[in-house]
Amino acid sequence: MTTLDILKRAKAAAPGLSALSTDRKNKAIMAMASSLEASSGEILRANLVDMEAARGHISDVMLDRLRLTEERIRSMADGMRDVAKLPDPAWTTLESVTRPNGLRLYKVAVPLGVIAIIYESRPNVTSDAAVLAFKSGNVCVLRSGKEAWHSADAVTRALRRGLSEVGLDENYVNLIEDTSRNSANELMTATNYVDLLIPRGGAGLIRACVENATVPCLETGTGICHVYVDEYADLDKAVKIIVNAKTSRPSVCNAEEVCLVHRAVAARFLPMLKKALVDDRAAAGAIPVELRLDTTAAEMIPGTPAGDRDFDTEFLDYILAVKVVDSVEEAIEHIAAHSTHHSEAIVTENGDNQEKFVRAVDSAAVYVNASTRFTDGGEFGLGCEMGISTQKLHARGPVGLRELTTYKYIVRGDGQVR
Repeated sequence: MTTLDILKRAKAAAPGLSALSTDRKNKAIMAMASSLEASSGEILRANLVDMEAARGHISDVMLDRLRLTEERIRSMADGMRDVAKLPDPAWTTLESVTRPNGLRLYKVAVPLGVIAIIYESRPNVTSDAAVLAFKSGNVCVLRSGKEAWHSADAVTRALRRGLSEVGLDENYVNLIEDTSRNSANELMTATNYVDLLIPRGGAGLIRACVENATVPCLETGTGICHVYVDEYADLDKAVKIIVNAKTSRPSVCNAEEVCLVHRAVAARFLPMLKKALVDDRAAAGAIPVELRLDTTAAEMIPGTPAGDRDFDTEFLDYILAVKVVDSVEEAIEHIAAHSTHHSEAIVTENGDNQEKFVRAVDSAAVYVNASTRFTDGGEFGLGCEMGISTQKLHARGPVGLRELTTYKYIVRGDGQVR
């Protein structure tokens, strides 16, 4: 089926989904989650095809993003069930007022209509995006990258079977069959069919959508995330936070890419950091982190000299750029110059520096004494997320159900004229 055919079916299905009650939507989500688990064998076979085709062409870290297991499929289904338990944002009254002439105005949250999502090599995004769009009353049009297409197709088929089982239109969840650049361009310019486009992937994909889309586009950002270790930091706490932020899953956008260290503690802290990220990991048989050091840090510990672009790169790998700064103000200035406005953290016991940092750093999520890895829909209580928005309109941070609605005014009168 062509991309245009899929878009036409999606547009035609949108009014029916918008009108569904919360109860019917929740029952459908539970059916889709059960169908997903029941189809795990089919999904894993499809994923194996994608894995074999990708092996040798993408890094091991990216292969891990592509890989599905029984446990990951169960987690995907559980994430859908979590969304079913969340409040339905559609058709809720946000504000109401009665005017002096008796007119009653209601500001009501409503679905956007058709949401297109372009994503790359993470097949779990298929179910996350589908359930968030569906619960908020939106038809989704999914466009997976070619590396994950067989997996995404198997997941989509399972979700559509779940919809059919409860008597609903399969076209509420759609997957584009064409994985060429042409289909992405069609979605970017489908002004009569797409109400919102969400790119979820690397910097190149996001930049292409933002620059070329003629439909409304929500920029989900790349993550050059910083952790600043202040002169008043608990250094053991800082090591623990950075080990998690860098190594728990380096291929995701909320992983730390840059460590800033105050000069007053650098001589003590940097050897602790190297021991935890390099020496201890190597001794345990884990992948050691490559430390790319500015000139000051390189005088204190061994590592790789930082290049011109290392403080402006989303590595998505076991690589960490390290810079020594003279003050919290310099750390804030560095983040302003190099951040993608995703997630930043300060480690400090000083209350004044905490407040200075959280007020001055202009990112979607700003942490005090915690890992950046918490920037996630599930961790924020949203069930899952469509992506992490780094823009300021209309959504910022994890994009959940509420961010997938707009609003309209419903005005009730009794013959009033102006």
